[in-house]
Amino acid sequence: MTFRPERDLHHLETFLEMMSAERGASVHTLDAYRRDLVDYRAFLQARGLSLVAARADDVRAYLASLSQAGLSAATQARRLSSIRQLCRFLLDEDIRSDDPTSIIEAPRRGRALPKVVTETQAQSLIDAAAGLEGAEAVRLLCIIELLYASGLRVSELVTLPLAAVTGERRMLLVRGKGGKERLVPLGEPARVAIKAYLGVRARFLPPLERAQRFLFPSRGVEGHLTRRRVAQLMKDLAVRAGVDPAKLSPHVLRHAFASHLVANGADLRSVQQLLGHADIATTQIYTHVQDERLRRLVAEKHPLAGRRSR
Repeated sequence: MTFRPERDLHHLETFLEMMSAERGASVHTLDAYRRDLVDYRAFLQARGLSLVAARADDVRAYLASLSQAGLSAATQARRLSSIRQLCRFLLDEDIRSDDPTSIIEAPRRGRALPKVVTETQAQSLIDAAAGLEGAEAVRLLCIIELLYASGLRVSELVTLPLAAVTGERRMLLVRGKGGKERLVPLGEPARVAIKAYLGVRARFLPPLERAQRFLFPSRGVEGHLTRRRVAQLMKDLAVRAGVDPAKLSPHVLRHAFASHLVANGADLRSVQQLLGHADIATTQIYTHVQDERLRRLVAEKHPLAGRRSR
């Protein structure tokens, strides 16, 4: 089949438009797909092939080239996932008559356990924030309480509308990935922190109309605190709390939220709903916590656990 670069570009752009319009993919997700697929397309182009003409052996050859280049199994698996999505789209649109990735297994990869702070360290962060003075300290405590008590993604936190916390709310309505909404319970400490912050929020309001609607307004272009700024605030707080700042980030607190729930008896389905995971498989990374809890339970509670072997 003759290689038609303009046709390949059209297929790629149409796929990305579909991911945005029908699946609600974020700008960051679309950028990741574009990078992966542009690299794959360049590989095929060097072999004189198009996206439509590529076969399973060509996909395998691409994955082998990634391995030879020293890319990790995780990166290879992500690239394959992007190619799968594209091939399925081309098949659904009758642009291809088959899906060459259907017979290809993802590269095996070890599953890295998430970084987590201990319950004691999480409390130290809260105590350190509570021990500071001034409006910025009140805001920081609110941020920490919301991240740790609700398991929010930092992107969800910084874009929270003011309306989400007005009134005596015991549930937080969160808009997550793909525009999907979920309800997250607000504990008493988080509600107290929010109430205190609302009392000083006006001090952070810039004269920008777009900033008015956000819980955490800012003078920045987006009108709200940036993810980078929240990460910086947490690094500074970690130093005050005696926690290694290299091991702390907003996402680490999200992992801590989930891990500590599981460690204290929460079931994975409930944690999945609270985190807003579309697939339970994503939540299963926390089974290592559950396995350890069950092992400890048997070791401590089973009547034969203390009996020495003869």
